[in-house]
Amino acid sequence: MSGITNDSPRTIEFWFDFSSGYAYFAAHEIEALGARVERNILWRPFMLGAAFKRTGAKGLSSTPMKAEYAFNDWKRIARLRNLQFHLPAEHPYVALAATRAFYWVEAQSLDTSKQFARRIFDRYFHVGLDTSAPSAVADVVAEFGFSRQDAINGISDPEIKTITRAHCDDAIKRGVFGSPFFFADGEAFWGWDRMPMMEDWIRNRGW
Repeated sequence: MSGITNDSPRTIEFWFDFSSGYAYFAAHEIEALGARVERNILWRPFMLGAAFKRTGAKGLSSTPMKAEYAFNDWKRIARLRNLQFHLPAEHPYVALAATRAFYWVEAQSLDTSKQFARRIFDRYFHVGLDTSAPSAVADVVAEFGFSRQDAINGISDPEIKTITRAHCDDAIKRGVFGSPFFFADGEAFWGWDRMPMMEDWIRNRGW
């Protein structure tokens, strides 16, 4: 399980939970940001609920007043960015199946794993994909030419489970407490709204 983290100075780490509204917007922008600053993007889904258990925090969608604000803010950002946005009726799903599927797809093709992650985000925030259901997630995997049954087997594969757990543990160990969360040049940035700051930090080599 080597390669859990990536200390390359030419890499931006993008940590996220598939049920995070702000991460959905980041997923549509991070590759363009990387291209502007000539950085590779390392996509790293993790289970945000595990971080909440460690910090004692609650998700925006489970916190009165913050939830109402976030739901309105997400719709506002979607209009600004001209993106579809329909919050699933059962939001937030626990996206363990989708997270494991990502690491299974990544083991087959790094480039495809990024496309898969964006597709999962779109299906979740467009049509309410159940990211907790292996069968539903496997349908999305199959859209990229993989066997649906292989995807289901991969989601339940002990090695993939171990890899997923290791990434989640690594995220918490390194202080990832929200989604989206980024590392660039050894610096941590939390939130979609910190992406412009991160880009400036990279261009200016810090301040």
